[in-house]
Amino acid sequence: MSTTILVIGLMVFFAHFLSLQFRRTNIPDVLVLMLAGIVLGPLLGIVTPEDFGKIGSLIATIALVVILFESGTSLNLDVLGKSLATTGVLSIVCFALTTAIVTAIGFSALELELLPAILLGVTLGGTSSAVVIPMVNALRLSEKPSTVLVLESALTDVLCIVGVFALLQIHTQGGVEAGKLIGGVLSALIFAAVIGVIGGIGWLLVLGKVRDFPNTISSTLAYVFIVYGATEGLGFSGAIAALALGITLTNFQKFGMDRIPSLDRNIVPLNEVDLIFYREAVFLLKTYFFVYLGISIHFGAINLALIAVAMVLLIYAMRMVLTRFVFRDTGYSLRDTAITSMLAPKGLAAAVLAALPLQFGVAGGEVIRDTTYMVVLVSIALSALLVMIYPSTLAQRFYSRVMGKPLPADTRGS
Repeated sequence: MSTTILVIGLMVFFAHFLSLQFRRTNIPDVLVLMLAGIVLGPLLGIVTPEDFGKIGSLIATIALVVILFESGTSLNLDVLGKSLATTGVLSIVCFALTTAIVTAIGFSALELELLPAILLGVTLGGTSSAVVIPMVNALRLSEKPSTVLVLESALTDVLCIVGVFALLQIHTQGGVEAGKLIGGVLSALIFAAVIGVIGGIGWLLVLGKVRDFPNTISSTLAYVFIVYGATEGLGFSGAIAALALGITLTNFQKFGMDRIPSLDRNIVPLNEVDLIFYREAVFLLKTYFFVYLGISIHFGAINLALIAVAMVLLIYAMRMVLTRFVFRDTGYSLRDTAITSMLAPKGLAAAVLAALPLQFGVAGGEVIRDTTYMVVLVSIALSALLVMIYPSTLAQRFYSRVMGKPLPADTRGS
């Protein structure tokens, strides 16, 4: 026990060191943390996912909720409105094309039947909020691309979850109604957002009274968990509700609440201490989440690893072309466009969903699980590598040609 406590303490200081190195060297801390988990788990066998029991998956979910909520508090509603169209195109088209690429490879190279191949494609169709958001914050992108990437990761998580459960329903019951499927996706998004906004407005009105009690700095996070749990219990997306709640708490003026005299007197906004606390919570949870993710990786046969690499390379090539089309507006710089094309890592949602086909008795369920874990690892590693090499002149010239964007002034003469 004492050794475990010692390792937990050292891990926090290690994560602080990695964050500092990210700013200096562009080596993403999330990759190093995950590699540390791989060394501790699959390679050395010091720790296994079973050692965590239910706590491991619980911490992973809590990390996702807090990351989305904290990200919501930093989003500007005006920028959000301007980014919705871009987000919609990038999210839906990238999700559809990624699903198609993975399905085709799963069907042909992995020799999965059509339904399991589509299950694999949908599982890997989205991008990971838990990976994308910390990297976006560390890279300090402009507001619009940051907002697009945050929203894309949240929206595609919903598409993955709803899509996988619909396909599992087809497997167990023999079919699913298209209207109900579309309705399920829309309700999961719209009703969750409404719950998050209403929850945020309600919390702003009672926060002043809550602060009269001692030791309440963590009460807002507890409230976020309540909203998340209630939203999931109603069958909607708790992740979207947490994001909408965070947006509401820092953008309440846009809803006109401060212009209503009866409400204005009762509104107590978040202060700087609150926001610093949320950032610290994200830092701690992110640290343990990525180590746990590394511990949870399953290494399959060598052919699965090669196929996973091929999948990831094709997905990133497709995303590069798609990003050029979506970000053709001159308002997006070369750096914003290039980094958006790099950030298509898979993570928590894919890792959780990957285990379901095996549980439901889907043929090839073990292949789906092991391939997904490999794609998660390879995609995060590739995103990290691309981000790391981007500052080089050669990389910027390459992306300038591919994206059709001019080089920065300080690079043109190099």
